[in-house]
Amino acid sequence: MTPQRQLVLDAVRELGHATPDQVCEAVQQVAPAVNITTVYRTLDLLEQLSVVRHTHLGHGAPAYSVQEHEHVHLVCHGCGVVVEAPVSLLGDLAARVRTGSGFRLDATHVALSGTCTRCAGAQQSTGPRQSTGPRQSAGPHQYTGPRQSAGPHQDTGPHQHEEHPTA
Repeated sequence: MTPQRQLVLDAVRELGHATPDQVCEAVQQVAPAVNITTVYRTLDLLEQLSVVRHTHLGHGAPAYSVQEHEHVHLVCHGCGVVVEAPVSLLGDLAARVRTGSGFRLDATHVALSGTCTRCAGAQQSTGPRQSTGPRQSAGPHQYTGPRQSAGPHQDTGPHQHEEHPTA
């Protein structure tokens, strides 16, 4: 593997989930001459080799992660937080789809949109939230199962996620 490709792979591993722009920014801290075209081509090659995978977490560029990083993404419409949920969460749906159509669902490539407990609680007390610009993740989050109350998110994982608007 070339040094540039190794830097791209290292950046994906370090960032957890990252857009090509985020990967490029991380790589350029070590090797300023590496450009965005090199990053896109390397990500494409690494995906063809099944080393990384991409997921669309919303509008804009896909987020890349290492292949063994398998989970479903729950993306909040209100604050943009990305919660990582176990693939088994969609097990029943995947089984029904396969039985009904023979189609094999790749649940690790799925991002489900909705409202997190924090935003749902805020909407109940103040009404619907008005969008104020690009969404920012509140930080790393893990799915902990259904909650009975609208408490704070669990910060248990090493990854930060951001949703970036496209130009």
